[in-house]
Amino acid sequence: MPAISQRDTATGSSAGFPAGSPPGAPVHLRQVLTLWDLIFYGMVLIQPVAGIPLFGVAQQLSNGHTVTTILIAMLAMVITAVSYGRMAAVYPSAGSAYTYVGRAINPHLGFLIGWAMLLDYILQPLINVVWISVALHSRYISAIPFPVTALAVTVFITALNLVGIRSSARLNKLLLMAMCVVIAAFFILGVHYLYHRGQWPALFSITPFYDPKTFDIRRIWGATSFAALTYIGFDGITTLSEEVKNPRRNVLLATVLVCVFTGLLGGAQIYLGQRIWPNWHTFPNLETAFMDVCRRVGGPVLFEAMGVVLILAALGSALTGGLGAARLLFGMGRDGVLPRRIFAHLDPKTNTPTWNIVIIGAVAWLGAVTLNDIGSAYEHAGELLNFGAFLAFMGVNLSVFWHFTLLRRSPEPGADQRPGPLRDIILPLIGFIFCASIWWNLNILAKIVGGIWFLTGAVYLAATTSFFRKAPRMIDFRES
Repeated sequence: MPAISQRDTATGSSAGFPAGSPPGAPVHLRQVLTLWDLIFYGMVLIQPVAGIPLFGVAQQLSNGHTVTTILIAMLAMVITAVSYGRMAAVYPSAGSAYTYVGRAINPHLGFLIGWAMLLDYILQPLINVVWISVALHSRYISAIPFPVTALAVTVFITALNLVGIRSSARLNKLLLMAMCVVIAAFFILGVHYLYHRGQWPALFSITPFYDPKTFDIRRIWGATSFAALTYIGFDGITTLSEEVKNPRRNVLLATVLVCVFTGLLGGAQIYLGQRIWPNWHTFPNLETAFMDVCRRVGGPVLFEAMGVVLILAALGSALTGGLGAARLLFGMGRDGVLPRRIFAHLDPKTNTPTWNIVIIGAVAWLGAVTLNDIGSAYEHAGELLNFGAFLAFMGVNLSVFWHFTLLRRSPEPGADQRPGPLRDIILPLIGFIFCASIWWNLNILAKIVGGIWFLTGAVYLAATTSFFRKAPRMIDFRES
C-alpha cells in the first residue's frame, strides 16, 4: 500500500491521501506488520500473566477448579476469535467490530457497537495507568505526588505510541521477553518445589481439573464467566487489520493463536499454583494469592520479580490498548460518524492517528487521578470494561452468522456461497450465546453506567442521522 500524506476524505484538501489520489478516496494505514508482530501485540495486550490477578478469587468461585474454567473459557473465546478473524478477512478495517457489524448487519447498529467498544478501549489504558501509577507510587516513589506519577506514566506511553506502530511492535517484543523470563523462573522453581516435596505424584494430578469432592457444575459455569476475563483484549488485534501484511490470513491466525496460547500458558501457571497451594481456604488474601504462591516456591526474590512483571504487563497492556483505541477512533472518524478532521487525522511521517493518541492519553491521565481519589471506583471500572467488550463479542459472532448464512456472502468472488452448518451457523451462535450469558451476569452498576454510555451514543447517532433516517457512511474495504 502506498505511503500517504494528510488529506480530508470529505473535502479533498491536503490532509490524508496518497499523492495523485482522487478527491473522496479513503484514508488508509500502511501495511507493515507481520503475523508475529500481531501475535506479540496480542500477547502483550492480553498479558501473559492475565490469570495471576484472578487466581485467588477464581479458586473461591470454582471451589478449586480454576484450570477447568480457564480451559472452558478458552474454547468459547477461540470461537469468538475465529469470528473476528473471518470478518477481518472480509473487512480489513481499523474499525474492527464497529465495521463488521455495520457492514454485515446494519450501519446504525455498527455505530452503537463501536460506541460500546470505545468505552472498553478507553478504560483499558486508563485502568492500567492507574495500576502502574499506584504500584510505583506505593512501592518505589512515594515521595512524588500521585498525579505527577500518573502524568509521567501517561506521557511515556503516549510518546511511545506517537513514534509509530513499528516502534511499538519492537517494544512489545522486549516486554514479552522480559515477562517470559520471570514466568519461566516460576515454572522451574515450581516444578522443583513439587518434585522434592512429593516427586511425580505431586507434579501430575487430575485434581485441579476434576475433584469429585468439590466439583459443582453450577459453580464451574459461574466461575467460567469470571475466567473469561483472562482473554479480554484479544479483539484489539483486529484494529490493526489495515496495517497487516496479508490480513485475510494473518489476522485470523493471530487472534486464534493468541487465545490458544493465553489459555494454555495461563492454564499451566494456574495448574502449578493449585498444586503448590492446593487448599485455597488457607490463602492469607484472595486478591494476592498467586503472589503468596510465588513467595512459597521462590522466596522474596521471585515475589518481587513477579511484582515487576505485573507492572510490565500493565505497561504493555496500556501501550497496546491505547493503540487499539486510537485506531478505533480513526476508523469511526474516517467514516464521518465522528468529526473527521480530528479523528481521521494521520501524521504524514509516522502514519499514526496522532490526535487520537493524545486524546486517549489525556483521558487516561484524568481518569487515573479521579479514580485514585475515589478508591473503590477503580474496581468498578474493571467490571465496566466488560460491558463494551462482550457487546462487541456478541455483535461479531452474530455478524458471521448474518454475513455468511443469511446474506450468503463469501470472502472471495466466485467462492462457494452456501453456508457451512458448523462454521457459519453452529459455532458463531454458540459464541454469541456464551458471550450473552456473561454480559447478562455483569454487575448491576456496570450495566447502569454502561447503559448510560450506550444511551448517550444512541442520542448522538440520532442527532447526526436525522433520527436514524440516514445511515452513517461506512467504507467498503473490498472495493477501496
